[in-house]
Amino acid sequence: MKTYLKLAWRNLWRNKRRTLITVSSIFIAVLLSALMKSMQEGSYESMVDMAVKFYSGAIQVHKDGYWENQTLNNSLEVDDSLIKALDNVEHINFYTPRIESFSLASSENLTKGVMVLGIDPEREDQVTKVKSKLVEGNYLNQNDDGVLLSAGLAKFLKLNLNDTLVLLGQGYHGVSAAGKFPIRGIIKHPNPEFNKMLVYMSIKQCQTFYSAEGLLTSFVIMVDVYDKIPKIQHGLKNQINLSKFEVMNWKEMQPVLVQQIESDKQTAVIFKGILYLVIAFGILGTIMMMMSERKREFGVVIAVGMQKYKLKTVVFIETILIGIVGIITGVVGSFPLTWFFYKNPIPLSGKSADAIIEYGFEPVMYFSIAPSVYLNQAITIFAFTLVIAIYPLYFLGKLKVMDALRS
Repeated sequence: MKTYLKLAWRNLWRNKRRTLITVSSIFIAVLLSALMKSMQEGSYESMVDMAVKFYSGAIQVHKDGYWENQTLNNSLEVDDSLIKALDNVEHINFYTPRIESFSLASSENLTKGVMVLGIDPEREDQVTKVKSKLVEGNYLNQNDDGVLLSAGLAKFLKLNLNDTLVLLGQGYHGVSAAGKFPIRGIIKHPNPEFNKMLVYMSIKQCQTFYSAEGLLTSFVIMVDVYDKIPKIQHGLKNQINLSKFEVMNWKEMQPVLVQQIESDKQTAVIFKGILYLVIAFGILGTIMMMMSERKREFGVVIAVGMQKYKLKTVVFIETILIGIVGIITGVVGSFPLTWFFYKNPIPLSGKSADAIIEYGFEPVMYFSIAPSVYLNQAITIFAFTLVIAIYPLYFLGKLKVMDALRS
């Protein structure tokens, strides 16, 4: 086998131009498929990150029944067993309490329905990095009586820093909720929909506003590894009273997003299938060209006494080596390209941007550099190469020495 490998490797570089053309076809195939996969996975990662990191968290704990009827009347009272579980379960990075409701925001003659989030400023920033989204003003503190306004909402209501926001709503058990709040800061939320309707205030101020002292609507939890979410969820369920609380992961809380991703994956299968078909025929075409050019060479080798099965072995190894070289160079070449787009996402505009905004996502095309982006393409293209390597065996099996020598 060592001799066959040496012969195959030397044969490849006897005609460098031919070999480079064949390797280039596989290189381009890996590059294109990796780029497409990176763009696809990047879009999914951005959708999940936007949902998880900027709002829902990986897991939430509510009062049992809250998710089906999200009102302040289904708020929870914190007990020691819940806090102990949140502190003790492995792989939980951070968690933060929230009180969440809706109100009518008003400024002079302008009004708009808004989502009000009562937060622990320090813990919330650990989970959702709210402070980094601040574009004007200052962040909240624990006892702040002011609010943070999303940029789109501030623009709609024509409000600026230090202006007063009026909120009208319904508090705990139907109590009227009304208040005036100075605007401490303006944030730009990555989610276009939230950017039009979000108001942050300190949790103490929010509890007072809604007459819900000592109550919360949820605990939002972030984990270190998304793959461990089912395990973490199971661990929490084992340590808390499930007759009082419910534990939900982001997929259970956002089934529409999961369906969108799954639907897009199914659609992408068709496009990937077409791409792989083009790639396969491209590789096959270059291999056929290579075999045709070497027809006389094969005839001479067989005429001088080389057995066909040995020649087939050498040529099969040549094809595999070409595939390996093409795949390695394709992966190495695609990484800098995907890395560049990973660090510099492509902003979208026009109708495509409008369509994405309608779904509640940022109009930006993200890319991924997950190992699976490159590994999956390498395995797939190598599988194609193995199948295509059958053609040279067929070609040599049908080869007639006299015809080859005359060619």
